[in-house]
Amino acid sequence: MTVTTARPRATAGSDFAGLNRLVNASGLLRRKPAYYALRMTIVGLMVAGGWAAFFLIGSSWWTLLVAAFMAVTFAQLGLLGHDLAHRQVFRTKRPSEIVGRIVANLGVGMSYGWWMDKHTRHHNNPNHDDLDPDVAPEVLIWASKSALGRRGLAAFITRHQAGLFFPLLTLLSTDLKVSSLKALRAGIVKRPVLESALLLVHAVAYLSVLFIVLSPLQAVAFLVVHQALFGVYLGMTFAPNHKGMPHPTGDEDYLRKQVVTSRNVRGGRLTDIALGGLNYQIEHHLFPAMPTPNLRKVQPIVRQYCAEAGVPYEETGLIESYRQALRHLHEVGAPLRTARRTRRP
Repeated sequence: MTVTTARPRATAGSDFAGLNRLVNASGLLRRKPAYYALRMTIVGLMVAGGWAAFFLIGSSWWTLLVAAFMAVTFAQLGLLGHDLAHRQVFRTKRPSEIVGRIVANLGVGMSYGWWMDKHTRHHNNPNHDDLDPDVAPEVLIWASKSALGRRGLAAFITRHQAGLFFPLLTLLSTDLKVSSLKALRAGIVKRPVLESALLLVHAVAYLSVLFIVLSPLQAVAFLVVHQALFGVYLGMTFAPNHKGMPHPTGDEDYLRKQVVTSRNVRGGRLTDIALGGLNYQIEHHLFPAMPTPNLRKVQPIVRQYCAEAGVPYEETGLIESYRQALRHLHEVGAPLRTARRTRRP
């Protein structure tokens, strides 16, 4: 783990303004149309190639290998949808939303509008116990105070949530779909009819293809393997970014709120591709509209600036990032484990 600290500046409130001027002058906020044209082409070919292989192999258990490949493909579609939502690809809102709905609703099977609303709230207040939906107490608990009072199955999961973390990720894809439907029903999505229609087309086409080409047992196996591995991959992409990092009070300035709650993951180009550039989480949170390939380039500027401003800058390896997140989950569940032991005769 690398943590950069130094003497704080006297004018903490203006710290981000100075960094923003540096980054704007570097030109790294400019769009990268050639990069995204290539990336969208590659992901499109992955989708086409995966389904072509599925049809060529036909009714065979070998299609489970295609399911694994399509899990990676769906995750890459999701990461592309993430960049579209942040307007890294297109400068204006309309084309971002059009392509975003195609990628998310039609391609992955989750609501673009719901996810964008949720992700915007996360960016505004990362790791805030009350304002960040990504740390809201649900199946997993990220704050000790939220663990108190849990009973039954919920308490069992919280007590053992570190060990259950990766198995529970197999259900993430299902959770995305259920949350999308709830949001559409609640009316919090701007284009509910359009989004619902796209989700319906996705579901009908996906299930029809599986049960027409494969035997019923093979179709169910494909669906389970595909969706479970997709959830694990997606969860492993987002988990290193904030989990186990400090939870702010809300009084921090923008620079500190975004940097202190985020964790970068070291790695080469393969790590950048696998994590969709989210391994530069600090830079992404400071400049969410910055194109993915520029995050690596801006990192030295941000890291040096944080050192001069006395802002903790955390960077660690991929395995260590998971270890820190799991350690935090284990610590959060400690009060319930202690309470259970004291109740035993």
